[in-house]
Amino acid sequence: MKPIHFVNGGWKSGNPAIIGPMDHVMWMASTVFDGARAFDNLVPDLDQHCQRLVNSANNFGLKAILTAPEIQELCLDGVSRFKKGSELYIRPMFFAESGFVSPDPESTRFCLSVYEAPLPKPKGMSVTLSSFRRPSPNMAPTLAKASCLYPASGMALREASAKGFDNAVVLDAIGNVAELATANIWMVKDGAAHTPIPNGTFLNGVTRQRVAGLLSKAGIKVHERSIAYPELCDADELFTTGNYGKVMPITRIEKRELQPGPVYARARDLYWSYAHGDA
Repeated sequence: MKPIHFVNGGWKSGNPAIIGPMDHVMWMASTVFDGARAFDNLVPDLDQHCQRLVNSANNFGLKAILTAPEIQELCLDGVSRFKKGSELYIRPMFFAESGFVSPDPESTRFCLSVYEAPLPKPKGMSVTLSSFRRPSPNMAPTLAKASCLYPASGMALREASAKGFDNAVVLDAIGNVAELATANIWMVKDGAAHTPIPNGTFLNGVTRQRVAGLLSKAGIKVHERSIAYPELCDADELFTTGNYGKVMPITRIEKRELQPGPVYARARDLYWSYAHGDA
C-alpha cells in the first residue's frame, strides 16, 4: 500500500505536493516532527509521541494547531487504513508557511504521514566515534525534534560509513557521550545499565525512558550519568534504544567485537512484553 498523508483536512496517497518555493519551511527548515511505530496491531507510547510533537512546536516557535489527543486520533485512523499487523512508521509534523527567518507561528500547518517500514532485525551494528558534536541548547533548537538538526546526523553517518561502520557515537559540546547519530545509546558494566544523562544536547527518547523504567522495575540498576567515550570502548555490552528499531544490539565498537549480552536481551524482551500488554 502506498504511503498516506493527512493534510488540508483529508487523506491523500503517494507523495502529494504541499509546500512551494516561497514557503518558510522550504528555505528555513521550520519543521518539527515525531515518529511512532505500529506493529502486531500495537502502537506503543503513541500518546507520548504526540505530546512531544506539541512540545517541539512550542519550543521551536511554531503553533500547535492540534492537541496531542487530536493528533493521536488521526494517527490511529491512519493505521486502521492499512492491513492489520502491518509494520508502520507514523510521522506527524508541524511546519511554517511564512515568516522572515523566524517562523510566523500563525502560519503553522500540519501533516501526518503513515507508511510501511519493516522493523529492522536485531542483527547488530558497528559504531565509531564521530568528529561531529551535538550542539548545546544555546547553539541550536535542541529542545525540539526539529528537522534542521538532522543534517548533522547525516554527516556523522556518512563519515562513519566511509570508515566502514554502520553508525556513529556523537559527543556533546563538552566531550561527553550524547547518543548515536540515530538513537540513544546504552552501555552495561558489571550487570548495571548506564546511559548518558539528558543535558539538553539530545532528545530524552520516549523508548529510552520506557526501557529505563522497565529495567529498573525488573531489578536492574540504571545509571543516568555523564559517560566518556573510553568507557563505551571498555563496556561489557552496548545497545541502543529508539523509535525506529526499538531495542537493538551493538556488536562492534572501533576494532572491538562484542556479543549481544544478557542485559540487552532483557531490555528487548521487557520492551516487547510491555508493548504487548504483558508488563
